[in-house]
Amino acid sequence: MSDVTLKSITKSYGAVNVIKGVDLEIRKGEFIVFVGPSGCGKSTLLRMIAGLEEITSGDMYIDGERVNDVPPSRRGIAMVFQSYALYPHMTVYDNMAFGMRIAKASHEEIDRRVKAAAEILQLTPYLERLPKALSGGQRQRVAIGRAIVRNPKVFLFDEPLSNLDAALRVATRIEIAKLHESMPDSSMIYVTHDQVEAMTLADRIVVLSAGKIEQVGTPLELYERPQSLFVAGFIGSPKMNFLEGALAAPFGCTTLGIRPEHLEVVGSAGGQWTGKVIHTEKLGADSFIYIDIGTDEPLTVRENGTTPHNVGDTVSVKAMDGKAHRFGADGKPVKA
Repeated sequence: MSDVTLKSITKSYGAVNVIKGVDLEIRKGEFIVFVGPSGCGKSTLLRMIAGLEEITSGDMYIDGERVNDVPPSRRGIAMVFQSYALYPHMTVYDNMAFGMRIAKASHEEIDRRVKAAAEILQLTPYLERLPKALSGGQRQRVAIGRAIVRNPKVFLFDEPLSNLDAALRVATRIEIAKLHESMPDSSMIYVTHDQVEAMTLADRIVVLSAGKIEQVGTPLELYERPQSLFVAGFIGSPKMNFLEGALAAPFGCTTLGIRPEHLEVVGSAGGQWTGKVIHTEKLGADSFIYIDIGTDEPLTVRENGTTPHNVGDTVSVKAMDGKAHRFGADGKPVKA
């Protein structure tokens, strides 16, 4: 049984259609990540599930109950925002307990749940501190803890890590993954623009574009079998190389897609494409080579370790066997 079901959901602001008929089933205990470019509707869709935005048309069900007209407080959801939204004059303990106090929970129940959540999130030593005495990562964990104590059916995360630096993002991402494992009966819906978060956290990823779902699948399904040019170009970093026209025709397609990690340099000649190196990025564990082969955008090649190639070198590259993606004029995969 699905925990959250969206049936033909739309959202309009006057004449502007933001969500254009979304159908989606999210199973109990599943971790779903919404990704897509800015303005694609992912945060709007999340806010509709939360009840913070009205549904223009369609039906939404949570745990089998139609919730179109159910207020947020009665939906069994808890939301963690990009901004921590903590009360600055309250301790960590009081911030986490606030929602339960409003709900008139007993002192014993509040104390039990707050301490259990603090233990999960490694916040026990900080329960008597004010938010100003915490790091950004600790504040975000308090915001997550405030959601945990409500024991929701569904967690909603709206880009919760975007205000953190790189190291804190990694640490907090691990905490969220551990939280998911520790609460197997709660579904989690997570909005992000960060592909690493999406690929590492999700059971399934929902790729959105212009208010519609482009594809739903596991991270590896989207990476290995994208069902449109849009998904192919959006999933993966650096993004997939696209070759068109005369460069794609020998492969029996309109557009040929090859990921940078699926290209290999075979010398200065003898590969499928040859050109001059116009830029390199040597990052230690990986290197990126940008090659001018006469197309609008340079061909990007990803190599392990430090590349021996330098700007000005002539190099020839080929696609690894079975790794090229063929797309037709409609932007859909060409069947073998």
